[in-house]
Amino acid sequence: MIRFLLKGLLRDRSRSLLPFTTVVLGSMLTVIGFSWINGAISSMIESGARFSTGHVKVMSRAYAREADQAPNDLALAGSGSLLAELARDHPDLVWTPRIKFGGLIDIPDENGETRVQGPAAGLAVDLAPGSPERGLLNLDRAVVRGRLPEHPREILLSDGFATRLGIGPGATATFIGATMYGSLVVHNFVVSGTIRFGVTAMDRGAIVADIRDVRTALDMEDGTGEILGFFRDSIYRREQAAGVAAAFNRRHAADKDEFAPEMVSLHQQSSLAQTLDFATQIYSLLLLAFILVMSIVLWNAGLMSSLRRYGEFGIRLALGEDHGRLYRSLIAEGILIGLVGSIVGTALGLGVSYYLQEKGFNLGSMLRNASIIVTDVLRARVTPVSFVIGFVPGLAATFLGKAVSGIGIYRRQTSTLAKEFEA
Repeated sequence: MIRFLLKGLLRDRSRSLLPFTTVVLGSMLTVIGFSWINGAISSMIESGARFSTGHVKVMSRAYAREADQAPNDLALAGSGSLLAELARDHPDLVWTPRIKFGGLIDIPDENGETRVQGPAAGLAVDLAPGSPERGLLNLDRAVVRGRLPEHPREILLSDGFATRLGIGPGATATFIGATMYGSLVVHNFVVSGTIRFGVTAMDRGAIVADIRDVRTALDMEDGTGEILGFFRDSIYRREQAAGVAAAFNRRHAADKDEFAPEMVSLHQQSSLAQTLDFATQIYSLLLLAFILVMSIVLWNAGLMSSLRRYGEFGIRLALGEDHGRLYRSLIAEGILIGLVGSIVGTALGLGVSYYLQEKGFNLGSMLRNASIIVTDVLRARVTPVSFVIGFVPGLAATFLGKAVSGIGIYRRQTSTLAKEFEA
């Protein structure tokens, strides 16, 4: 039966070319869209985790309520013992302390007077050899000029920020800000190098410094604003992260102090859960729209095909083929077209998706004023679902299109066939 239908479709391209082309385009666009959105979501999660949220994050309860402002006066004290506890209770995660800070970078002239100033957002991390931060932030690859800090009081500046200030490696930069206790701090650093993360929100005016130097400058001895945890394979697992956070919070539930530690997962920070769920809903709606639009096109194609095949259907009914069998054969034709078209469309879509996964698409100019942490180059991400998602609209649309257009078969009355043939 399938062989018979396939021969009929190949020999009469007028009834198969339009549906086939529609299915190929629909399946291809579905695969590309899914892979692109999947890549964008993965990029948001990966970039946000590396630079800001971690897979889980530990803060004081007071700090957590105002985390967007990075209030170091509400930071955790005794971070050394807390890190030891986390490493003991959750050895499947890598733990690293960080301090976010902000202020002015003042560049002096040859007389020690202010030559130029600029606002900067600082990130204090562990830059000691063997620290996980070098890999998490890709610091070795991010260096544009100079080198990573090797001595006390050395910092990294984002390359664009350093260019605007007119300085390079070896220059002296004075940080002006506030300590943990609110007093003014003026601290000199030496720029060891410049970096570019490829994240617009970070590259506008970032400082990266060793956490020991920043603790000294901000009077935060053994203190830290945040402790980030990452799964060792770098893959974020939403349910597992939520379980780790819940277990940690249960152990500290008896401590009612507002400076007691609290752990949150990536999805509980910066409304990321709502953003990711919204993106998923948008794609689901787009997929449904593809199915509906393709079904309407294939329905119209089926109606036109039925008009051209009006005599064929009549002869088949006159020869004794019942309406149900004829209707099912018409649906089988549609499914066959949908299957072949989905295979071709999926193959083409995967080819484009793999290209976008390797090359990506630079959206840096569009993200120039963005505050979200996402890489400038967005890439598609091909997953096992990408290999099958194109069959959903391909098969569903052809089935619906043929099922609706083929209903007209039941309106053909065998009693009138002789008169039709005489005409």
